[in-house]
Order: sequence, then structure tokens, then C-alpha cells
Amino acid sequence: MKFAKFISYFFHPINFSIIGALSYFLFIPKYIYKPLEHTILIVLFLGTYLFPILLLFLMRRFGLIQSYHMKTIEERKFPTLLFISISFFMGYWLYKTTVVNLLALFYFGYGVCLIGSYILLYFNRKISLHTAAIGGLIGFLIYFSYQFEINLIVLFIILFVLSGIIASARLKLNAHILSEVFWGFFSGILSQLIVYSIYII
Repeated sequence: MKFAKFISYFFHPINFSIIGALSYFLFIPKYIYKPLEHTILIVLFLGTYLFPILLLFLMRRFGLIQSYHMKTIEERKFPTLLFISISFFMGYWLYKTTVVNLLALFYFGYGVCLIGSYILLYFNRKISLHTAAIGGLIGFLIYFSYQFEINLIVLFIILFVLSGIIASARLKLNAHILSEVFWGFFSGILSQLIVYSIYII
């Protein structure tokens, strides 16, 4: 049980937006002006990590949510809208730079996935945002490796194994049922591929 809690906190969905950005700059084969790269990473860290953490802390402090994992459907509604806004804002900002278009798609993909998640909340359904987050990262790296013709097979194996560990942890904690874990993972991958397909048309 302790291991499952550790996995859930360490691989919280909020961490994956910055993990995706770091992966992008780590594997991209073309040179990007380093000061620009550092500026982008700092803005993304502040906007997609520190700012949301501060808001979640305040929401829990004032009793708007009971836990950072937002177990109930009502708890998820406002934070989901918040993360949708952040994802599209960051995606738009990155796209306007014209330097890191694929990275912009990563955030647009997360935004699309979160919109789907938000709609489901009004039908009293939820998906696992943990598995959606890592699914989104995998979906992003699929078209990233295709676009730049990079072999990331070892990384994909690691991420798929990690996906199983995260899914098992969420099930172990009774945070989700099997279908919620599966649809979260599937939605994460699919939303990224949809955004990329629109981009290349």
C-alpha cells in the first residue's frame, strides 16, 4: 500500500507536463538556442507545476478539495477546467514561438484529453488522470520519434512498464476501477495522435 501511494504521488499527473518538455529538449536532434530553451523550461515549470500546486494547496486549505488526487467527481470539475486553460495557454504560447511546434502539440493534446475528461464528469464518469498523463507522454513521443526519425524503442518499453505500475497502484488504492484506468491511458494516447494528425494535414 505504501508503495502504491509513493507511485501515485511521485507520478502525479501534474509532473508529466514538465517531464514531456524535458524529454523534448533531451531528444530533439536539432539545436535550439540554449537561453531560449531555458526560458521555455522556466515558464513551463512555473505555469504547469508551481502555479497549479499553489492553487491546489489553496483549494485543499479552504476545503474545496479533500485530497490532491481529487477522488470525487465534484472535486475534479474546477481543477480540470483550470488545467484545460493552462494546457491551451501554454500550447498557444509555445506555438507562437514557431521554434517548438511539436512541444506545443503536446500541451494541446493534454488540453483535448482534459476536455474529454471534463465532459465525462457531467455523466458521472471519470477516467484516471494518472494513466491519461503517462498515456499522453507516450502518444507525444510516438509522433516525436516519427517526426524526427529517432529510435526510442527502449524508452517506450520503460514507459509501458511504468504505465502498468501506475495503473496497478491506482487500482491498489481503490482510486479507480479497471475501465477508468484503461480509458484514461487510451484517451491520453489518442488525444495526442489526434492533435498531431490535425497538425500535419
